[in-house]
Amino acid sequence: MRRVVILGSTGSVGTQALDVVRRHPDRFEVVGLAAATSHELLMGQIREFMPPVVAVSNEASAQDLRFAIKGLRGVEVLGGSEAAEQLARESEADMVLNAMVGGVGLGPTLAALQSGKMLALANKESLIVGGELVMDLVKGEPERLVPVDSEHAALAQCLRGEHREDLDSVTITASGGPFRGWSREEMARASVKETLAHPKWKMGRKITVDSATLMNKGFEVIEAHFMFGLEYSKIDVVVHPESIVHGLAEFTDGSVIAQLSAPDMRLPIQLALAYPDRLGSGIETLDLTRIGSLTFEPVDHEAFPALELAFRAGRLGQTFPAAMNAANEVAVAAFLDKKIPLTRISEIVDRVVDEHQPAEIVSVVTLERADAFARQRAAELIETA
Repeated sequence: MRRVVILGSTGSVGTQALDVVRRHPDRFEVVGLAAATSHELLMGQIREFMPPVVAVSNEASAQDLRFAIKGLRGVEVLGGSEAAEQLARESEADMVLNAMVGGVGLGPTLAALQSGKMLALANKESLIVGGELVMDLVKGEPERLVPVDSEHAALAQCLRGEHREDLDSVTITASGGPFRGWSREEMARASVKETLAHPKWKMGRKITVDSATLMNKGFEVIEAHFMFGLEYSKIDVVVHPESIVHGLAEFTDGSVIAQLSAPDMRLPIQLALAYPDRLGSGIETLDLTRIGSLTFEPVDHEAFPALELAFRAGRLGQTFPAAMNAANEVAVAAFLDKKIPLTRISEIVDRVVDEHQPAEIVSVVTLERADAFARQRAAELIETA
C-alpha cells in the first residue's frame, strides 16, 4: 500500500489521480489533499477518502473548511500560503503527487524531496523555475522523481532498461492545439472560448492556454533537459495531431523507440503513482487499423514563437526560465481576463526575457527576485498595451 499526498486535488490531474486511487484501493491510500480554496469538490474528496491532513492555501477558506468538517474526526486542516509545502514535508506519505499550477508549486516540490519522499511531478514550473535545485536533491536517486506529463512519462518508458549513454536524442509530440494551421494574424483574433477548446486533452484553463500558444511544449523541452540530462540540441518537437505517439527516443545506433497510447492522462498518472509497476488502467485500447494513419508535421515557428522563446530561455539558463515563466503566468491571466489578445502573450514574455538581468541560481531567494521582476514588468506592459 503506497501512501499518497495529492497537491492540487481539485484540478484536472488531481481529480484524475483520485480516479486511479478509486480503481486500485488495495494499492493506494490518500493521506493528504491540498487545494487553493475550499469548495464542494474538495469537501466531497475529504468525505470519500478521509485524509488525515488537508491543506488550503487561502486562509479564509481554510477557516470555512474547519467549520464545515468539524463533525469529521481525525481530519486536520492546514491554512495559508505555505500549507501545501508543510503538507508535502510533514505528512506520513511515501509519495507526493504535485499537480499544482504555476511557480507556487516549486516550494512543495523541494519540501517533498528534502523530506526523502518520492515525487510524482505534474507541476511543470518546478523544473522550469528551479530545475537546478530540484535535480540537486535527486542526484544519485533519480527514481525519486517520476514524471506525470504524458510526454515525459512516454520518454521514461522508452528508456526503461536502456543505458543512458546510448541515448542520442528525444522527440516530444504536440497535438497542435485548437489553432493548428492558423496564421499568427488569425490567432490574434482568437477568443478565450476558442482557445480553451482543446481538441484532444481536458486540462485546466492556464495549461490549455499554454498548449494553444505552444508555450506548454516549450516548458516540456526544459523539463526534458533536466529530467533526461540532454542538451537542448538533442530535444525536438513535432506536431502530431492524433496524439497517439507521446514521445520518441533515438539511440546512437539509429534505433527509435516510441510510446503509443490513447490520449488519456489517467495512464501517465497511474504509471507515476504505481512506479515501477504497471496496473490495469481501464483506458481505451488502441486499434491501429481503425486509426489508419499517424501524421507528423514541423512546428510553424512564425505562428507559435513561444516554443523558440522557451528554447532560448532554457539555453541561457540562470534565472531566465524563471522570469519567462512568471511573465507568462501574468500574461495568460490577462488574456483569460480579456485584457490582451492571445498573440500578445508571447510578445510580453519575450520583452520581459530581453530586459531581465540574470543571476546564478544559488537559492530560492534568487528565483523569487527574478519572479518578482518579471511579474511587475509583465503587468506594466499589459497596462500600456
